[in-house]
Amino acid sequence: MEAREPVRGRDIAGRERGTVEDGVALYRWMATSRALDKALATLSPTWFPSEGEEAVAVGSFFDLRPTDVAAPHYRDPFVVYLMRGAEAWRLAAQLLGRPAGYSKGRSLPFTGPVALNIVPWVAGDLGSSLGVATGAALALQEAGTDGVCVCTFGDGTANRGDFHENVNLAAAWNLPIVYVCQNNGWAISQRESAYLRGRVVDRALGYGIPGVLVDGQDVEAVRSSVLEATARARTGGGPTLIEARTSRARGHWAGDQAAYRTPEERLASVRDPLALLGERLVASGGAAADDLARIGAQADADAEEAVSRARSAPEITADGIGTEDVYA
Repeated sequence: MEAREPVRGRDIAGRERGTVEDGVALYRWMATSRALDKALATLSPTWFPSEGEEAVAVGSFFDLRPTDVAAPHYRDPFVVYLMRGAEAWRLAAQLLGRPAGYSKGRSLPFTGPVALNIVPWVAGDLGSSLGVATGAALALQEAGTDGVCVCTFGDGTANRGDFHENVNLAAAWNLPIVYVCQNNGWAISQRESAYLRGRVVDRALGYGIPGVLVDGQDVEAVRSSVLEATARARTGGGPTLIEARTSRARGHWAGDQAAYRTPEERLASVRDPLALLGERLVASGGAAADDLARIGAQADADAEEAVSRARSAPEITADGIGTEDVYA
């Protein structure tokens, strides 16, 4: 099965673009992601910024049903949690280690609320969520539903054994899962050319599953490719491997000044997904520039409020770290 070239943006009904309402909603979620991401980066130097990569997260998970399972990448999980009903201030509290957070001040800041059908990161080691996501897809299949799992991960993680084992198993068992490689061209400080000889998407041929290469800066194109893959998975078509080519605007973590990248790389390598969609909406008459500016301002205000509320939440105490979540 030959990997197809980038999808340029069709919705599930086959139209060239989605509805105006969908376009504005996609823009709002990306603006929300960026605003909260920037605010959280000021809280912790170890936060993993997602600026420049918002289109992959939003486009991949935008159309999932509440009964589907989401397994987001560690770089931009909070917007996925918000899309599925989480509260921004509790996510910020989680990063601060406050008991008001979803992990109650424990575990990693990007451990999601399981009640929202979000795969939690069970370890700080990259790739661990791939196995849990594949297991979730198996559970959906065993339950006889038409539910699917969407799992995003980085290009560095694609070189781990976890990736090969899980995609191969999903292919052999025809599991309802979509694997989305969020390829930003860097594994921490290593260039892609140092650890990848070919394209990640071309590996789909070895597993006998469809492979799709998509422009990861075009949120509508990402959404379209994932919609097509989930529709196939829901009807017994099995897994799909999508490689979304995206750009990392900042360092690996908030405190990383990315000295390993030239100034030209830091400035010129990012095609802003928000600007791309915004220009398209304005050109098509779907939204005015003032409307988009208001969306951005509201996102900034909401992020500021979430961080402020999280900062005022009580600190965890010794008697607050109990055993109620350990023993029945």
